Amino acid sequence: MKKMKKNSLMEGALIATLGIIIVKIIGLLYVIPFNAIIGEQGGALYGYAYNIYNLFLAVSTAGFPFAISKLTSEYTALGYKKAVKDTYNLSLKIIFIISVVIFVLLFVFAPSIGKLIIGDAIGGNTIEDIAFVIRMISFAILIVPFLSVTKGFLQGHKYISPTSVSQIIEQIIRVSVILIGSFVALRVFGTDMKTAIGISVSGAFFGGIVACIYLKIKINKAKLLSRDKVNDEKEIGNKEIIKKILTYSIPFIIISLIYNLYNTVDMILISRTMNDILGYSASVTESVVSVFTTWGVKLNNILFAIITGLTTSLIPNIVSSYTKGNKKDVDNKFNKAIQYVLFILVPATLFLSFLAEPIWTLFYGESFYGPIIFKVYVFYALFGGLYTIVVNTLQGLSKYKLVITTVFIGLVLNTVLDVPMMLLVDKLGYEPSYGAVLAAMIGYSVSIIISLVALNKKYGFSFKETKEKLPGYILSWLVFEVVITLLKLIVPTNLDGRIIQIPILLLFGVLSFGIYFIIHYFNGNLKTLFNIKRGSKK
Repeated sequence: MKKMKKNSLMEGALIATLGIIIVKIIGLLYVIPFNAIIGEQGGALYGYAYNIYNLFLAVSTAGFPFAISKLTSEYTALGYKKAVKDTYNLSLKIIFIISVVIFVLLFVFAPSIGKLIIGDAIGGNTIEDIAFVIRMISFAILIVPFLSVTKGFLQGHKYISPTSVSQIIEQIIRVSVILIGSFVALRVFGTDMKTAIGISVSGAFFGGIVACIYLKIKINKAKLLSRDKVNDEKEIGNKEIIKKILTYSIPFIIISLIYNLYNTVDMILISRTMNDILGYSASVTESVVSVFTTWGVKLNNILFAIITGLTTSLIPNIVSSYTKGNKKDVDNKFNKAIQYVLFILVPATLFLSFLAEPIWTLFYGESFYGPIIFKVYVFYALFGGLYTIVVNTLQGLSKYKLVITTVFIGLVLNTVLDVPMMLLVDKLGYEPSYGAVLAAMIGYSVSIIISLVALNKKYGFSFKETKEKLPGYILSWLVFEVVITLLKLIVPTNLDGRIIQIPILLLFGVLSFGIYFIIHYFNGNLKTLFNIKRGSKK
């Protein structure tokens, strides 16, 4: 039987990125029929459930994939095979307890959460509707955490391919339940929107089950949990392993919780500010909120896929180098990761922003608020992506106190500035939700700056290579914007109909990115970025 192949940093990053992009593309494409089935109000209800689910999922799982990956990488590098197996088994027991507790809390307090989100607003989704869909999605909490632990275990062994495939499988099952369930519920049986969305969100539960079975098969194939007795040179007890799991996980959980609170805080404050202070109707508010919780998020997920793919491979490789004391290699990998983001994420963000109207029309049809909100909301993903790279690097280096401090400061700034910025932007005559995006960007920026300064001053990270290349990147971004701006003067981007948007976007994409890649080919960035030299093995 052929053994599974371990993946290097860039190979793992490319595999993970490809897998996640496929997942995100599926997630992006399914919203076209899903939007046609449930509309903007249904999208808001779906988003309410998923934002709360993701927040509680962060509590029950977020720390474990990275912590298990880190601990597995650490013990593997030291040659402690038994400790690696014990780490996985003990993690499953811990996650079971946490998952059950979170499930009960979600199920019992669902009505209170619904009240917190919409207050006394009338004319849209009700508190009872929100409570129902939250309870439906809460069952996924009993399955998905086990999937996350298993992914972290495989990633810690540098098996990136199986985790990528499992995500694709999970997404296919989830999307199938969403589309078939919502269509049959609304169009065949004529149920209410609440029931249709409840069935849709249950897709997370079924997708998690199938993906768990797949990963279990892969673990058995790789014999990572062989029952053969292993005698390590150093015996590591269960108490020490549990302590390390919790020590590594808790900071990750706090960090992920704070990160997810960005989205949840914005969802609540936008809804309450537009309804209670600015006097917008519930239908208009939910149209705007649906961009932040569902439709805009799906488009932004293409950008986040790039980041997720990179960090999936970055963490175990950085941990491995750091454990061996190769600080130069850690510094090199971090700089390459930042340049990877600058090279791909920035132009992708600009493209989505400048062409928000045809992109929105292609996926969702004509909408008044959709493209107006999304052209600014897309920068949420850019700043969040940079923040993710920096924070995950600090996590890989076990700088938890610094991470928690910086992300907490960022969240506080975002929360404090949300309402004032929305009121200010509204006063200036722009869409008030722009203020929430600006508040998030400020919060992310402060966290990033503090982290980079600390990496440089306290831990000796050098950003010389990235600084030297930055002017070239800025110039290429400016050229990229000029090309799109000039094309918009020639090619109309406000035509009706979905099909016509495809050749328009293809033309803009081929010319703008074509010129962009040519620039980086001649300045040598393409070669240096995708040919990373491995650190010394000494």
